Amino acid sequence: MTDGSDRRRGSVADRIRILIVDDHALFRVGIANILGREKEFEVIGEADSSRGAIEAAETQSPDVILMDASLPPPGGIETTQRIRRELPATAVVVMAAEEDEEALFASIKAGAAAFVVKDISPDDLVHVVRRVSGGEFLINDKVFSKPAVASRVLKEFRELAVYGQEAQPIFAPLSPREVEILDNIAQGMTNKQVAYALSISEQTVKNHMSSILRKLAVNDRTQAVVYAMRQGWIKMPED
Repeated sequence: MTDGSDRRRGSVADRIRILIVDDHALFRVGIANILGREKEFEVIGEADSSRGAIEAAETQSPDVILMDASLPPPGGIETTQRIRRELPATAVVVMAAEEDEEALFASIKAGAAAFVVKDISPDDLVHVVRRVSGGEFLINDKVFSKPAVASRVLKEFRELAVYGQEAQPIFAPLSPREVEILDNIAQGMTNKQVAYALSISEQTVKNHMSSILRKLAVNDRTQAVVYAMRQGWIKMPED
């Protein structure tokens, strides 16, 4: 017997589910045609606004979102941040009209998995989508190729170390919900027990745990708990 968490298994369900967000219809159609040629991709929807993107993301839970950086207000970056907060397992690829260091820096803070320019070749775009769907953060490579951006990133890391939670997050640190989940796991709870305690599904707990391991660059739950304790994000379990 299977539950709803297994509904995406199987040949069709194993496809990488993609949402395209851009306010230019012709661009969306072009991207959809490019991605539609790949058997493992499935374009599940399109949106032309921030509101439409958030609604589509929340209802369809895509694996990857291609996000226009210059979306009308509140804009693609803020929309990326909102989606990453609500759907930590969804990878967002920010697409910009040009190499913009300010937009790159903002995309990093928003938790984007990749930052690409819209004149990217079709083959390269397919490659990016495949990699971010597997949990890679290609945007980190961009940082090291841009000294000015890397300098700002390091500065915010130092501020985060000095001022703790008052500093603005950088490199997608744990959300309050993820800290809450880790805190429960530190008390010895299983995923099922955490789900019951927080009134969420067990699959949601698993999705959050995948995000936590990726963000902290650790291999398992124990390492994640130890890391969070060292940072002071959660307390030592009581005897």
